[in-house]
Amino acid sequence: MNFIKKQEWAMPEREATPESVFMNRRKFMLGAAGAIATSAVSGVGEVLAAAPQKDKTLDLYPAKRNPDFTLDRPMTKEQVASTYNNFYEFGTTKGIYWLSKRLSLRPWQVRVDGLVNKPKTYDIDSLIRTMPLQERLLRFRCVEAWAMAVPWTGFLIRDLIKAVEPKSSAKYIVFKTFHNPKVALGQLRVWYSWPYTEVLTMEEGMNEMAMLATGIYGKPLPHQHGAPLRLVLPWKYGFKNGKSLVSIEFADKRPKTFWEKAAPSEYGFWANINPAFDHPRWSQKTERMLGTDKRRPTQLFNGYGKWVAHMYPDMKDRRYFF
Repeated sequence: MNFIKKQEWAMPEREATPESVFMNRRKFMLGAAGAIATSAVSGVGEVLAAAPQKDKTLDLYPAKRNPDFTLDRPMTKEQVASTYNNFYEFGTTKGIYWLSKRLSLRPWQVRVDGLVNKPKTYDIDSLIRTMPLQERLLRFRCVEAWAMAVPWTGFLIRDLIKAVEPKSSAKYIVFKTFHNPKVALGQLRVWYSWPYTEVLTMEEGMNEMAMLATGIYGKPLPHQHGAPLRLVLPWKYGFKNGKSLVSIEFADKRPKTFWEKAAPSEYGFWANINPAFDHPRWSQKTERMLGTDKRRPTQLFNGYGKWVAHMYPDMKDRRYFF
C-alpha cells in the first residue's frame, strides 16, 4: 500500500480560499495596490499616534458565573484560545492576534437603530455597565471543524432588544462590524463585501442562548476575540459570531450576510451545527479540540438543542444547517 505524505508547507483543504473568492483576485490587484501604499504611509502612523483611552469596565470582571451552563470537556487554555483565531478583517492566518492589536478599542460606539422606538448610540463602557453581565462556560465550534471550550462574559441580546423597544414590523437584527482599512488591512481585499455583516431572526435574538460578549477568561475581551463587543451564538458555526460590532439594526427585510455574498455555495444564512450535513469540502461529523487535537463527535446544535431546536422545526431541511 502506498502512503502519500503531505509536505509541511501544504495547506489543509479546509483552510483554502473558496473558489468563487479566489477567482476575483484580479480585482484586488487592481483596486487595492494604491490603497495599500496609502495605508503604509498614513494609516500606520495614525494608529501608532492614537492615544489609548482607559477601559472603564475593568471592575466588572470576573462576572458572576451562570451555573446552568457547564462543560462536558476540559476548558481550553487561555493561551491556546487567544493565539489561534479567525479575524478576516486583519487577514486569513490563524495567528492574527498580533495584527488585531492595531485596532483602538476606546473610544468606541455602538449604534442601535432601525425599526425601534428608542434608537440610541451607546458609548461602549456605558452599554457594558448598563447591561447585566454573566459568565457562561460554553463550547465553540468553527465551520472549519476545530473547537474550543471557553468562559465567555457578556449579556443576553434580548436585554438590549428590550431596551430599544423594536416595532412589530422588525423581523431581523443586522449586526455590522467596524470598517477601517487603514487599520484592518484585510479589509483591503476588495472581493469581500465590507463591513462584515451577520443577521439573526428576531426569534433567534430573543433566545436565551444568544449573547453579546464583552469578556473572556474573567477579563475584558482582547482584540483577537472581537473586542470590545462580539456575538456569541454557541449553537451556530463560528463565522456567524461577528466581532468588534459598531452597528445593530432592526429590519423588516433580511440582507445577505458577509459569507452569503462571498461564497454562497459554501456558507449560508442559518449556519446551525449539524454533523449530518457536511461542508461541501470537508466532513462535519467530528471536531478537533484546540490545545489537544483530540477528536470528538460533533453534536447537533453543538449540544444546545434543548434551548434552540424549537426554532428550526424541520430537522431534515438542509437550509437550517447551511
